[in-house]
Amino acid sequence: MIALRGADLVIEDRVITGATLRINDGLIEDVVPHPGEPLPGDEIIELPGYLVLPGFVDVHVHGVEGVDVLDGPDAVARVAAKLPKYGVTAFCPTSVACSPARLTTFLSAVAAAQAAPDPAAARVLPAHLESNFINPEWNGAQPVHCLRSYKPDRTRPEGDFAGHEILQAIVSYRSSVGIVTLAPEMPGGLDLVRDLVGAGHRVSIGHSGATYEEAKAAIDAGARHATHLFNRMSSITSRSPGVVGAVLESNLVSAEIICDGHHVHPSLIALAIRSKSTSHVMAITDGTAVAGLPVGSTARLGDQQIVAGERTALLRDGTLAGSVLTMDGAFRTLVRLGFTIGEASRMCSATPCEALGRGGNGAIAAGHQADLVVMDRQLRVKQTWVAGRLMS
Repeated sequence: MIALRGADLVIEDRVITGATLRINDGLIEDVVPHPGEPLPGDEIIELPGYLVLPGFVDVHVHGVEGVDVLDGPDAVARVAAKLPKYGVTAFCPTSVACSPARLTTFLSAVAAAQAAPDPAAARVLPAHLESNFINPEWNGAQPVHCLRSYKPDRTRPEGDFAGHEILQAIVSYRSSVGIVTLAPEMPGGLDLVRDLVGAGHRVSIGHSGATYEEAKAAIDAGARHATHLFNRMSSITSRSPGVVGAVLESNLVSAEIICDGHHVHPSLIALAIRSKSTSHVMAITDGTAVAGLPVGSTARLGDQQIVAGERTALLRDGTLAGSVLTMDGAFRTLVRLGFTIGEASRMCSATPCEALGRGGNGAIAAGHQADLVVMDRQLRVKQTWVAGRLMS
């Protein structure tokens, strides 16, 4: 039995001061609301003055510290090994649009990491495909040459691969595909929403110029997620609410927000959270392979070279290409915006777990996985625990 003793524990929306958390066989055994006396055989870890929170869960991260998840068969495992230092205990490896062969290699790597998890790494959850089925007019840093329609115009060549080949890769790795981002206004978009939902995937609206009505139709068809709210989607005007309006209005949809204070203005982050509540907004990084590297460092996002800017990742032409954010930074942003430790913790842990249907994760409670992050009073990561194991 491991006992984390004397820390302040973040439990739902409250903080228990000077408590003890007991861990047994990878699970939380008990929460004692005071330091308590050690039991025979306890391995005591004294943590007075520290915060213990549920481990962070990032549902949208492309890479970190020089590694992109599309960099080859070992890339997903390499990213998983690097993320715990930032408090991440589980993540959805996130791909950009790519060829069927590269997607297959990526999903094979996700499946392998799930089948044989590394005990010294973050949990690898089913992938998030920022997919080939987005709107090329809202692509951002997504490679236009890889974009396809679900129901293509047969009179036009599709390039070196067809959309159905991407779908075949998804079919081949169903259990390793969690979230699929798409633009529902594209030809056949609503049919694609229905087909993916019917197969058990979580459909996300993103990189989309859909009207409010088109976005509502996608929600009616089963879309339950929004990819980086406000970024690369039609926004609100006085007579055209767009995708943003439809997402803010619907409690069926959980929204990602890049919490770096740059991709989305801090006032809009706060507005969205207060509109939808902390149970329907999740903090993400949209982190790339230049996250964790010095300004000016270069790496790749799929096939494209990116560079680490002061606050974001950029393509060579200056286009925003994801972020340099890590989840501990996202957590600090939320606290700086005036949200309580408990509220910020929920958006970094419980809300993404609930969205992904991961019961037994995302909260400090008896019987839950002992996936934890220990932070100091400056909200810097001191320790990360995955399944009751201290990550080195």
